[in-house]
Amino acid sequence: RYLENGAFECEHCGNQVVPVTNGSYRNHCPFCLYSKHVDRKPGDRRNGCRGLMRPVGIRRHSRKGWQIVHRCLLCGGQSVNRIAESTVQADDWGQLILLPFL
Repeated sequence: RYLENGAFECEHCGNQVVPVTNGSYRNHCPFCLYSKHVDRKPGDRRNGCRGLMRPVGIRRHSRKGWQIVHRCLLCGGQSVNRIAESTVQADDWGQLILLPFL
């Protein structure tokens, strides 16, 4: 069972990832930015795919701020997730700036 905001080991880079502390849900690794295809709706952990999701771009949403675009390596599904800032283990801006702007 996946926790809504639990700690995990990144399946892509192996780093230990701790839960966010800003009232949101942690859904990607702050070091390599990879995610896991586990949600249908943010935080529900009800998607059965469970494939790794590669960060493929970044975009700016007028209300939600900066977001990472992920594409699943298993099923090809795509999702958009807010970057993690103002929390423990904030997203690595060195990695974020390498993503193409979409």
